[in-house]
Amino acid sequence: MEYIIRVAQAGDMEQVHQLIQELATFEKEEHAVEVSVQDLKEDGFGKQKLFHCFVAEKNQKIVGMALVYPRYSTWKGPVIHLEDLIVTKEMRGTGLGTALLDEVVKYGDELGVRRICWEVLDWNEPAIGFYESKGANVMRDWDVVQLDQKGIKAYLNAIA
Repeated sequence: MEYIIRVAQAGDMEQVHQLIQELATFEKEEHAVEVSVQDLKEDGFGKQKLFHCFVAEKNQKIVGMALVYPRYSTWKGPVIHLEDLIVTKEMRGTGLGTALLDEVVKYGDELGVRRICWEVLDWNEPAIGFYESKGANVMRDWDVVQLDQKGIKAYLNAIA
C-alpha cells in the first residue's frame, strides 16, 4: 500500500474531522462529537497549540490520523496522551495503524516523555490485541473517569 505519514496541517482538519466522525460511528457514539473543523484548526494551529497530529495520506486523501497532546504524571513526569489513532475501514490491516503508532512513539521519544498513554474500549478486542502486540500494557483494572460539560456545571452548582 502506498501512503505517507506526515505532520498534519490546518487544511487537513476537515478530513480529520470526518475520521473522528467515522470513529464515533464505529464506537456507537455518532452524536457525541461536539468539536468542529474550526475548533480543530484553532486548537491545533492557533496561538496556543493544544495538540499535535499526524495524518496518513493516500492519493491526496487522509486515510488515518493520530492525535496526541502533552500531560504530566505526578509519578513519571512528562508524558503524552494519544487521544485517537484512527484508520479508515478500508485501510485496516495494511500496516497503517502500525505506521501511525510508530510516528507517535518516535515523537514521544524526541520529546523525552516517560510514558505514552491512551484508552481503548474494553469490547474492541482487535485494537487491544494490536496494542498488546506492540508491547503496550492494557490496564484492565483501571476505569476512565470523566466530567463532561454538563457534569462540570452540576458539580460547580453543587458546591456554590
